Amino acid sequence: MAHFDSNAMHDWIDQNWENSVQPSLEEYIRIPAQSPAFDADWDATGDLDASIEHLTAWLATLNLTGVSQEVYKLPNRTPLLLVKIEGSAPGEVLCYSHLDKQPPLTDLWSEGLHPFEPVRRGDFLYGRGSVDDGYGNYLCALAVAGLQAAGIPHPTIRLLIETCEESGSPDLPAYLDHLTDSLGQPDLITVVDSGAGDYQRLWITESLRGLVSGTLRVAVSREGVHSGLSGGIIPETFRIARGQLEKLEDSVTGVVLLDALKVEISDSLRRRAGRIADVLGDTVWTEFPFLEGVSPQVTDPVEVILNGNWRPCVAIVGVDGIPSIANAGNVLRPFTELKVSVRIPPGVDAGAATAALKECLESEPPHGVQVTFSPDMGADGFSAAPLDGALGDALHDSAIALHGHAPMPMFEGGTIPFLAMMQQKYPAARFLVTGSMGPDGNAHGPDEKLHIPASKKLGACLAAAIAAIGE
Repeated sequence: MAHFDSNAMHDWIDQNWENSVQPSLEEYIRIPAQSPAFDADWDATGDLDASIEHLTAWLATLNLTGVSQEVYKLPNRTPLLLVKIEGSAPGEVLCYSHLDKQPPLTDLWSEGLHPFEPVRRGDFLYGRGSVDDGYGNYLCALAVAGLQAAGIPHPTIRLLIETCEESGSPDLPAYLDHLTDSLGQPDLITVVDSGAGDYQRLWITESLRGLVSGTLRVAVSREGVHSGLSGGIIPETFRIARGQLEKLEDSVTGVVLLDALKVEISDSLRRRAGRIADVLGDTVWTEFPFLEGVSPQVTDPVEVILNGNWRPCVAIVGVDGIPSIANAGNVLRPFTELKVSVRIPPGVDAGAATAALKECLESEPPHGVQVTFSPDMGADGFSAAPLDGALGDALHDSAIALHGHAPMPMFEGGTIPFLAMMQQKYPAARFLVTGSMGPDGNAHGPDEKLHIPASKKLGACLAAAIAAIGE
């Protein structure tokens, strides 16, 4: 890495961000590009195609050497962009990112902000897709362009950019099979779609949880019946649902009871969680928007980190069969449906977890009530060993030069299905999963925002890692 200067690379990225990335990223924010789970007419809407067209137009302005690209669209699949940049050094790097977005939640954004109208305030760029994952698409290409501008050899680079990640990447396996020959044999897989504990350090995600979900339906009658006439006779569906869920989760403590969803917490994991806690302290939970007087399920920072990353959790994220309060009559409702979402730790197989969840929620309902659990999604978690050797040294040196701190491990509670897919497909590859989505980035929520200075530094660190693979 004798020829790599992190500060010089940062200065180049800073200039090109302001002149090139910033205006293009703002235009990307203006494209709704909702993931297919939230836009059933995505093909007719054309926003996913528009986002790819927009990015490819920007890529052309970089004047990269040895670049080729192709847009793929398998039947009934969302589009995917594959860009190849020929290397001037040994090795192969696959850079992953996505262009699809979560729903806008327009009514919840603060005054003066809008999900599809970019606003820059101080260090932040606000807008849907800014930090999840618009900037990632730009940062990978910009890092390679920076290496070429500095005359630093780099390995062969492939940018794999999908458009259904926010829906769980259902189309990605078909593309991975279809493009096996085109994807090569990556030595390093980078993903710039993860979180950061703060904006003063380089955070490298070593694990993410998986996800299983489905609909719990409790049904008792063909139609609603006057609650005065039927109450105490017809079983009440919400009560039955509560009882079935109690088999899965302790309603007082929030502890998940189903052993099939758990992994053992090793001493090594606990030590690494302690290192994170030493830096972040109580901010691992105080950064969340708790109401006054509300406390987290556990308060010890180490346990908060483990709860949020290496232990399962249950959330009810949707409901049907229950009218709004304004429309609620005194009727014993015929059914209740609850959308159950369960985050599972790395190492728990999503298929086995789904089967165990179904068995648990459907088991022994009282009164012969009809209880069914219909799964709709399963994604494995991800866990990777810390990076060492020349790659680890390059990241360490770049982080020290730009941040004044060594890189930090990150345990992420969210899910990136792509990672488990790629670990299965390329077991020998190393993974650099990172991002500048800090504790207040608010991806998926209102006021989503990207921290621009941290992103620029991340781009320089990414360039250092790519160059190290070519040595």
